[in-house]
Amino acid sequence: MAASSKNIIVILSLIIITFLAYFITKKILINVIRSFVKKTKVAWDDIILNQKILRRVSHLIPALIIYFFSKNGLIEYPQISNFIQTCSYIYIILIGMLILDSFLSALNEIYSTLPTSRERPIKGYIQSIKIVIFFIGAIVVISVIIGKSPTKLLASLGAIAAILILIFKDTILGLVSGIQLTANQMVKIGDWISMPSKNADGTVMEITLNTVKVQNWDRTITTIPTYSLISESFQNWKGMEESEGRRIARSVHIDLKSIKFCDHEMFEKFKRIKLIEKYVVDKQIELEKYNKSLDLDDNDKVSRRNLTNIGVFRKYIELYLENHPKVHSKGSGYTLIVRHLQPSEMGLPIQIYCFSKDQAWADYEQVQADIFDHILAVVPEFELSVYQNPTGEDFKQLRSQT
Repeated sequence: MAASSKNIIVILSLIIITFLAYFITKKILINVIRSFVKKTKVAWDDIILNQKILRRVSHLIPALIIYFFSKNGLIEYPQISNFIQTCSYIYIILIGMLILDSFLSALNEIYSTLPTSRERPIKGYIQSIKIVIFFIGAIVVISVIIGKSPTKLLASLGAIAAILILIFKDTILGLVSGIQLTANQMVKIGDWISMPSKNADGTVMEITLNTVKVQNWDRTITTIPTYSLISESFQNWKGMEESEGRRIARSVHIDLKSIKFCDHEMFEKFKRIKLIEKYVVDKQIELEKYNKSLDLDDNDKVSRRNLTNIGVFRKYIELYLENHPKVHSKGSGYTLIVRHLQPSEMGLPIQIYCFSKDQAWADYEQVQADIFDHILAVVPEFELSVYQNPTGEDFKQLRSQT
């Protein structure tokens, strides 16, 4: 009777001590630490506090008390002692894994506050470490339950290694791809990437072990498998964003029937255009000297060197872009070309190839639109016509004329 009373008192004492330890840890110690953390100026301690590390530690202390008590205080009841030890040990392992999980999450969040994190994110590595921790924890828990050594259990897993590789195929590919992406600096958080095969065109938001999240310009989210960025091609606009220019490459199609040699009236008209006044005068003198040196007749337009309206138009566009405040000039190290492309049934394409000083999408589009608004408007001044397919209005006019 006395022994039974003694055991009841011991068990009740254990329950009281366990709850008291839990209460002191969670309600008093954590609150003291929380008030201290709020007074500090650094941010990393707030992150640790928000990741619930201390709250999970508060669950660990009662488990440790129960484990050591069952090991030393219940010697007279070996079966009960072993059962409580096993349950406590498993609980300690599970809480330990959760504490490590919270610590690694806090470590990643702290690292994310550093400027380096955009260049070299570690979330994929953190996820890999978590997988290893939970895998080892699961092996230890299983070994405790079945009463075998973890090393023997791991040795037996060699037979099903192929199955494990198949199960964790995406994880393994993601880990290797993440290492390659980071080591080679192929992509980082904040980069603008385009991957048409995955319908992705936007900013990289997150790089994890298995996926890369891209926020498209229409605000939708595209999730790309990490290994796809290694196995498939994608375009990273980082170089353009880090430079001071964004390329403009667009063409205006000129009707071939409107291209002709410049006559005297056209020369006089072009001389009144400030941008090309000097060019027209100098070119006219140069051509007259050449034609006189060969004693060519003024009516022999085929043998003579002559200016064409399309040639003067190209020079005008070039000088217009050179003087445009929002376009990089040739002297700034950026390419500026106004060139012919292959003529086709759509006319003669005149391509404008230059670089805008504004890189932001909306500003860039505004600059590009302003340039082509002006070019399209001045085409008739050079007695040229822009080519376009006939419309319904054109057919109406043709019918009325007939």
